[in-house]
Amino acid sequence: MWQPLSWQIEFPVSFWIKQAVLFTLLVAIFYLNYYYWFPNFLAKNRYLRFILFNIVSVVMLAVVIEQVKVAVNHGEQMDRAFKLAREANGDKKRHDRLDYFSLMTALMIIGLSTSVAAVRTAQLDKQYRQNLEKEKINSELSFLKAQINPHFFFNTLNNIYALTVIDVEAAREALHKLSRMMRYVLYETQHGTVLLSQEIAFAQDYIQLMQLRLTDKVTVHLDPPNPLHDVSIAPMLFLPFIENAFKHGVSAVQPSRIDIQIRQEGPKIFVEVKNTLFTDKRAILDESNGIGLANTQRRLDLLYPGKYQLEVNENKEGKEFEVHLELETA
Repeated sequence: MWQPLSWQIEFPVSFWIKQAVLFTLLVAIFYLNYYYWFPNFLAKNRYLRFILFNIVSVVMLAVVIEQVKVAVNHGEQMDRAFKLAREANGDKKRHDRLDYFSLMTALMIIGLSTSVAAVRTAQLDKQYRQNLEKEKINSELSFLKAQINPHFFFNTLNNIYALTVIDVEAAREALHKLSRMMRYVLYETQHGTVLLSQEIAFAQDYIQLMQLRLTDKVTVHLDPPNPLHDVSIAPMLFLPFIENAFKHGVSAVQPSRIDIQIRQEGPKIFVEVKNTLFTDKRAILDESNGIGLANTQRRLDLLYPGKYQLEVNENKEGKEFEVHLELETA
């Protein structure tokens, strides 16, 4: 398409007119293929139409270029330029009787346009799939996070109501704890992450409110990290294990205990929940109330893929149920 300027030929105006028209047509073919032919035909597996349109475009380019050359008398002007060059610098042969180079360039432009469009489409599809997956994960996490046992709130309100008859000050304190927990669930957890200290404070409030309905035969102990180094974690991670311990590990007539230990080692958090195992109760996380083990594992898979270990052990001989969670926060 572009004859070497080192030929020391003084190109006529017709040459530059032809080149300008050719450049404009190539640009038009590039963007037509990029924005219309590729997305409407090749991307939709309409291969025949895509090939047909590109062949037509190349043929039309050749026809238009020939018409331009005739209109501006390009052949005679180039013959004259080469004749003058031969006289001045020796033999120079002209090779543009049939403009094969322009046709090859047009095909290269179509190939380049198709490649760029294919890469762009692949990137857009990848981004679209990532956005869909992100929306799906966010929706699923919101659903899982919202599955807090509503019975807890209703039972706690009933206990507080009964407590108002016995100890008004204790009832006021319990109501304050409940409102603080509700505020945490409704507002603090919406940010996606919370501080470890907030999650532990929520667990402490939960335990203290649950103890309103327990007898003296139940011993509950929570051992937080000491010293505590605040890190960001997903909210409501510990509640399913603690809730399960209260639901299935206490008895109104037999001595029972719940031991909860949370410790830190560098970027890792270790959570251990042990509770008494009664043979007349299901010692598994109930799927009908609360978050449940399956949903908890699903949430951990989404939030901490490859960064957690969860073990659930049921020791019938020792009458003990244990949950061990190792979580890497970094």
